[in-house]
Amino acid sequence: MPGFGTKSEPSKENLRMSETYIARSSAIAARMLAGEMMVMNSMDSTFFTLNEVATAIWRAADGRTPLREIVRSNVCEQFDIDPAQAQADAEQFVADLSQHGILLVSDQPLPDPPAPEAK
Repeated sequence: MPGFGTKSEPSKENLRMSETYIARSSAIAARMLAGEMMVMNSMDSTFFTLNEVATAIWRAADGRTPLREIVRSNVCEQFDIDPAQAQADAEQFVADLSQHGILLVSDQPLPDPPAPEAK
């Protein structure tokens, strides 16, 4: 049957390619202050103040959970936000922070970061 095996392969590939995994960079400083997450890139001193939704995404950025799952379980379930709008906003947030080296982005799960050296 022509094309029998080809339909599922591209959809699997598209699904895999459509996943975005995010992790916090090790070159940052982050602190919760008065209910807001403050994040700074130590390389260029870029500073961000994250709102509640962005903080939920930030905290869930483990490098192993796909962004769409983070949005579904950590944003849509906790906040009254339209899923399509939440996904679009999350993608923009991730793009902004990744441009400043604050979030690492990959199309596959990221390895666990090395443990910080004892001082």
